[in-house]
Amino acid sequence: MAKYGYGYYRTWIFLAMFVGYTLYYFNRKTFSFVMPSLMQDIKLDKDDLGLITSSQSLAYAISKFISGVLSDQISARWLFSCGLCLVGGINVLFSQSSTVAVFAILWFLNGLGQGLGWPPCGKVLRKWFEPSQFGTWWAVLSCSMNLAGGLGPIIATLLAQSYSWRSTLFISGLTCVVLSVFCLLVIRNEPRDVGLPNIEVGVKKGKTGSSKDRESTLWEFLSSPYLWVLSLGYLVVFGVKTACTDWGQLFLIQDKGQSALMGSSYMSALEFGGLVGSLAAGYLSDRAVARHGLRIYGNPRHGLLLSMMAGMCVSMYLFRTTVTQDSSNVWILLLGATFGFSSYGPIALFGVIANESAPSNYCGTSHAIVALMANVGGFLSGLPFSTVAKHHGWNTAFWVAEVTCAVTTVAFFLLRNIQTKMGRAAKKTD
Repeated sequence: MAKYGYGYYRTWIFLAMFVGYTLYYFNRKTFSFVMPSLMQDIKLDKDDLGLITSSQSLAYAISKFISGVLSDQISARWLFSCGLCLVGGINVLFSQSSTVAVFAILWFLNGLGQGLGWPPCGKVLRKWFEPSQFGTWWAVLSCSMNLAGGLGPIIATLLAQSYSWRSTLFISGLTCVVLSVFCLLVIRNEPRDVGLPNIEVGVKKGKTGSSKDRESTLWEFLSSPYLWVLSLGYLVVFGVKTACTDWGQLFLIQDKGQSALMGSSYMSALEFGGLVGSLAAGYLSDRAVARHGLRIYGNPRHGLLLSMMAGMCVSMYLFRTTVTQDSSNVWILLLGATFGFSSYGPIALFGVIANESAPSNYCGTSHAIVALMANVGGFLSGLPFSTVAKHHGWNTAFWVAEVTCAVTTVAFFLLRNIQTKMGRAAKKTD
């Protein structure tokens, strides 16, 4: 018998993951946060900075995929806690280093540790929260990144000014190591670990209840068309979002004649809209699941997903065609916030849908695959996108992104009633 109820354990487990992932993200960005102070102490040129940051990005993409697969095979709480400890330890070592080569190696290892953070969170959330709550808590947990990204630069700058950049990394790293022990003690993989009945994610129609019905082989899971529909949709949405966040500011300044201040204000509006969009996507789609339940064909979250993807297309079209040098600042900021709302919402939903639609024994792998495809989209939004802009102009490059997003939205609409339960199909019942 459990000593406490679901509410008690959910509160403490979620709090541990929220604080833990806030520190994950803060320690992912500490090098960027202390870069001005570090460059006053150690001479680094742009190539050195690029090498250090790129080493982390490469390792993170690899590690996040491996971690998603591992989260289905080993304890999620151990994976999350060990990753947090590793990240903290690397930051402590980084604070004692002084050469570019060592910086790059350590930041590569930091990236490997970073990838161990989010997949276990998704696994634990699915085990502890009902399907009608899953999207909301997924979105709230993702706000830990916004919290760390918003407060991180201020905290790191104040620490670096009061002490040094080395002290900043040492303190943040040591805090990670200490908190990793707390997370290991508090987080539980599933309700059964504390004597509570597990929450089974089932299909509303039918009464298939045996665990044998729900287990699927790896081949059955990988051969599910819906997995690849989600993956391609996520690739396009994430790629288009990244293109707009990476290049939108330059488009405004170089092509639309706006000031640098307006460009940065646009980006701030986009991020604020993204925060609201993520929370709205989780809450509203959970309400749809509560009303209709999870089905074998179609997903109650599809309606909101399609609406937001359409919003991306419309806001991009208006941004490309209506903004000029004389445009109202309010209009530009409104378009930025609208695009952020419409793009971050689907990004949250793709992760939630991939996790909940997969068989319980492959939900981490499912998220790992779609996240890897999203990283491919992020890569395509870099050099290939900038090459189109270089030869044909920003307007054409953004038009290509706009059309790609529109075609994907239409395709997703046509496939909205596809079988969404991945793996072995449930037996039909009258």
